[in-house]
Amino acid sequence: MTTEFVSLSEKQTITFAKNFAKNLLLPSVISLGGDLGSGKTTFTKGLALGLGIKEIITSPTFTIMNEYEGEKGNLYHFDMYRLGSIEEAYELGFEEYFSEKTMKGLVVCEWASNVYGILPKQIIEIDISKISENERKIVIKIGLGEKWKIFCAYVPLLKIVWLLVL
Repeated sequence: MTTEFVSLSEKQTITFAKNFAKNLLLPSVISLGGDLGSGKTTFTKGLALGLGIKEIITSPTFTIMNEYEGEKGNLYHFDMYRLGSIEEAYELGFEEYFSEKTMKGLVVCEWASNVYGILPKQIIEIDISKISENERKIVIKIGLGEKWKIFCAYVPLLKIVWLLVL
């Protein structure tokens, strides 16, 4: 299933992501794509709010992974830009965050293409593209495994509710 949403501001992006996270089935993995400055960290801030995380969310560009504790679940925010291969991800012990047997909370992975082989089969792919200085197009692709049937029915409703909030 694929759906898209156009955000007109940073505040709308955060609100959309917050509502999206509130209805996620955990544990889950999100592959978060987009050019530099497209709003990936902004979107992740909204996801964190939806999980009840109070901490300030920062990009893990230099630390590779930031971990946050939330009321609904933990957030593991990865930036795999600096990793050259999947082998490096295994060497750093990241497989426990992506294994369907040991995964907990919400895993958000930027630059997932660098380590695609470590990701589980059922992931949510979100791509953010910059339309203008404030506008962003957010495209969400969800695989149709058993886990996602109920959630996929919800995503179109999220867009309708969002329009009513505006």
